[in-house]
Amino acid sequence: MQYGHERVRKIQVGRDGEGFGAAVLVRAMDFCVGVVVVAGVLAGGIGTAWAVPKETSTEKAEHLRQQANPQLFNDWTFDRDEVGSLPKGFVAVASGEQGGGAWKVEAQSAVPSAPNVVLGTSGCGGCNEILVAQGFQYEYPDLVVRIQQGAGHAGGQVGVVFGMKDAQNYYATIVDVSQKTIQVVRVIEGKESVLGRAAIKPKPVEWHTLRVQRNTIISKDFVETFFDGSLALSVEDQALGVGQVGMLVRGDASARFDNFNAAPLYSSRPLSAPAAY
Repeated sequence: MQYGHERVRKIQVGRDGEGFGAAVLVRAMDFCVGVVVVAGVLAGGIGTAWAVPKETSTEKAEHLRQQANPQLFNDWTFDRDEVGSLPKGFVAVASGEQGGGAWKVEAQSAVPSAPNVVLGTSGCGGCNEILVAQGFQYEYPDLVVRIQQGAGHAGGQVGVVFGMKDAQNYYATIVDVSQKTIQVVRVIEGKESVLGRAAIKPKPVEWHTLRVQRNTIISKDFVETFFDGSLALSVEDQALGVGQVGMLVRGDASARFDNFNAAPLYSSRPLSAPAAY
């Protein structure tokens, strides 16, 4: 994917880890695709005209077939990456105002997966610093990441991105642990809209768990967000489809990330409760 609108600081191609859960690929794909195709026909011709074209039912069906790929099951621990550099297979981009953020692998011992984590920093109030996993496209992702917010900064926000076309078009789930809030936003042509916001009750721990699932039920797409094992927010939106995933910091923020898991989620039922990561 070409990033034509943003600052690309550094690209390192490759992949960390062997992926996980390839055995669960055998799902009722034909049924899922059929449901999506029918849903697209029922909803055809209705909706907002976006600058980014919405997926047709045929495109969505093909994207779902492409999700039957063991390489989409990823568990990035960053433990084999070079300290001080970007993790392999990731690219740093900026969305919004031009900021002075940075991403790098950092050595830490007291972390969920030693010896390495990823440190992300952002130095402006109106920018999103994003670390994108290259080479992987998810239609309905199941994302889990461990987060330690406030590494040297009192405020700021952290989270994950998904459905990312480029730095001007994506979804993001964003957490502010200090303010005890969580929100899901949609960015279209650089304009951000808040799809939902809720209060959270962070556990008294240094490392928190953020999980985001995007799924479909007949003709509706949902995003459900879990924080520290509890359902925090559920929103409905269908503006964006298949896209890349990544991690985010915004505002005057600094945060550490570890154990970033991504997998394709196939289902025609309500979203499942989070597993015990």
